[in-house]
Amino acid sequence: MVPVMDNVFSWLEDTWLAEVIRSTAYLYPVLESVHIVGIALLIGPAAAFDLRLLGVGRRTLRVTIAASHLLRLSRLGLVIAAATGVAMFLPGANLIADRGSAPWKLGLILLAGLNILIFHRRTYRSVADWDADQPTPVAARCAAVISLASWTGVTIAGRLLAYT
Repeated sequence: MVPVMDNVFSWLEDTWLAEVIRSTAYLYPVLESVHIVGIALLIGPAAAFDLRLLGVGRRTLRVTIAASHLLRLSRLGLVIAAATGVAMFLPGANLIADRGSAPWKLGLILLAGLNILIFHRRTYRSVADWDADQPTPVAARCAAVISLASWTGVTIAGRLLAYT
């Protein structure tokens, strides 16, 4: 690991919040549990929306309706998962950052975020043309596949943090 990053991770481990998380009985398992709820709220609705982009329910559910209901839940899940993920990282930053799956998890989170940004800034702007009963454009289907794959990878890499 880069020495500068070692210093940053050590500093994170020494923060008052890291100490509170380390020393408060049951706080870490509570954070883990809330993190799992956040992951479910993030990935479940996002996967349902991705499946809609891939054509599931095309004749019965408009893309904009699916987006307005499902993506709101995904954003909430992202906030919960990110906040609890950072909180769980703090007490053992050096150890976690040194795990083999850590760069994969971070890289896949960045890929998922970039995919979301590109989808909403470009592809989704033309949704009125393909909102209902129309084939989803290739760019939207590609975004859905990237989303499904990256969030699945994030979940797997996250679980592997405990074992690698």
